[in-house]
Amino acid sequence: MVRIILLFALCFSASLFSQQVSGTVTDEEKSPLPAVLVFNMKTEQKTYTNLNGEFTIEASVNSELRFIRQGFERRSKVIRERDFTNPLIVSILRIPGEIEEVKIAYKPIGDLNKDLKNYGDTKSVKKLKGETAKYIRSESTEEVLAPKSGEFVQPVGQGFFIGGPNSQWDDVDFMQFLIENLGNDFFTDDLQLNPSEIQPFIYYVFQNFERREVLFRGICTQYDLSRFIKEAISKLEVYRKNLPNVPPKKKKNK
Repeated sequence: MVRIILLFALCFSASLFSQQVSGTVTDEEKSPLPAVLVFNMKTEQKTYTNLNGEFTIEASVNSELRFIRQGFERRSKVIRERDFTNPLIVSILRIPGEIEEVKIAYKPIGDLNKDLKNYGDTKSVKKLKGETAKYIRSESTEEVLAPKSGEFVQPVGQGFFIGGPNSQWDDVDFMQFLIENLGNDFFTDDLQLNPSEIQPFIYYVFQNFERREVLFRGICTQYDLSRFIKEAISKLEVYRKNLPNVPPKKKKNK
């Protein structure tokens, strides 16, 4: 009788307390997906899948996990007792791109004179091309060359570089990788940035972010991805205050 009670108590406690749930997230073609946000709706704990699409997160029975990545449909999974011993295999589907309907304003009737009048640029397009050509030929001024709101301005200072001549990537490649793999939701939802601030903020973080090996090899590991996420979170406040991104002071050995 004591053994039965003890067994019941152990099962009951396992259902109450959090345990680690592991698994893999793939697309519809069974390819592993990195940088998928795994969010526990009950505890609000979150993690990201690694380059092999693998993740581990704390959860309890009946916890709801949500899997989120830009360009994919959101997927939910309610945790059962068996999920603590059997790794999860979660597949999320890509969002199909919408193709705009092409409307034909004029159908040829076989009359060459009338057909020619309805082909080529419209009046508005001709006007735009004329203004563009005039702009290109005109002299540049300080007002024209000044950066617009939200545009990236090349920072000046020590520690900012775009990669050596033998590097596989430059900073633009690395930036695109971060946006594609972390998703815009990481920057707009987690960091509360405007879409126009994403690229300037990444370059701001780059100023004192060690990435020589990433650029040289053209490979961003899960460790490098985690380093960037940590650095981005730590630099968010100073970026909002428009302060310079200075490197941390080195402690002097006594």
